[in-house]
Amino acid sequence: MKKNTLAIIVIVVAAGAGGAWYMNHGASSEGQSGQGGPGGKGGAMPPTTVNVVTPQRQDVGVDVAANGTVTPQRTVDLRPQTTSTIREVHIKEGQFVKAGQLMFSLDDRSDRASVAQAEAEVARGRANLADLERQYKRSQDLVAQKFLAQSAVDTLKSQVDAARAALAASSAAARASQVNASYTTIRAPMAGRVGAINVYPGSLVQPATSLTTVTQLDPIDVAFTLPESSLGSLLAAQKQGAVTVEASTGGDAKPVSGKLSFVDNTVDPTSGTIRVKAQFGNSEGLLWPGQYVNTRVTVRTIRDAVVIPQNAIIINAQGTFVYVAENGAARMVPITRQHAFGLNAAVTGLNGNEQVITEGKQNLRPGGKVRLAGAKPQQGAQGATAAGKDKAA
Repeated sequence: MKKNTLAIIVIVVAAGAGGAWYMNHGASSEGQSGQGGPGGKGGAMPPTTVNVVTPQRQDVGVDVAANGTVTPQRTVDLRPQTTSTIREVHIKEGQFVKAGQLMFSLDDRSDRASVAQAEAEVARGRANLADLERQYKRSQDLVAQKFLAQSAVDTLKSQVDAARAALAASSAAARASQVNASYTTIRAPMAGRVGAINVYPGSLVQPATSLTTVTQLDPIDVAFTLPESSLGSLLAAQKQGAVTVEASTGGDAKPVSGKLSFVDNTVDPTSGTIRVKAQFGNSEGLLWPGQYVNTRVTVRTIRDAVVIPQNAIIINAQGTFVYVAENGAARMVPITRQHAFGLNAAVTGLNGNEQVITEGKQNLRPGGKVRLAGAKPQQGAQGATAAGKDKAA
């Protein structure tokens, strides 16, 4: 009796387990067979939602970036050429001066006296020469009338020549005195900005004394170095015309555009770099001598390049490529990156009219189904219609 009861319990438990398995697995399998991919086939993957962009065509400049220093084209340290005392200072520190503008006046009393003395010597020599020339002329008339010997005429001729030479020497001495006197007025050798002034009226100055400096600010240079690998492109661009250089001081300052003006004739073998300079117009004073700037040199320009976002490019063991959406599927297109700038890159391998996938590409395989973001899924609409018919039935 007990054995029969135990057998009945085992049969009931087995039947219950079988029903539970059927409810969990059999029904699920039926549901999956009815909710498959397109065409009602089971196991098909749904389309991947992606974002696409259309490539742009534009001219792209190939740039080389470097750090540079602003250097003036000319800086003059003003020093007196004679020992004297400062009589007057005509300029102020930081002032802009024009070429030839009076800056300092020295005590010139002794120099003016020397000039006056030299000019008096010139006047005396000129008068002496005029008297001797008159005597020589009269002696020539007397010789013609046989009243004077020829030797006396020759003597007067020698005296005239000596007086003429003495007058020339006096004139040269007078000019030298005037030159020395001109050293007492110091003028700006060029247009520029005045630096710190180190002397005041009454200061005793000597040729070793620095009065101030004048620095030319417009135009101004920026000196920097480039790797020797950029030398070939730089020289090729220079042969084609002016090479554009852009300098920026950072922050909110707007970049300044200039032209390449100098390429050194040797490469530094220690650092593998070459020194170059660019000239900038600086009428607004945006660049200052000694300032640290970031430079960018356009060594060449890619005309009518195909430009796409860099986040659309995939690099793996298969190479460099992008996915293009065509007829609801993803197609892999190999590309070559010509130049990257910012968030974009100029590439080859595309015609320029494709729909390049930028987002969602991590889930794609060549030939995989895709759906553009924002488009209504057709499969979902078909499923909703089928569900409505089942409910009505």
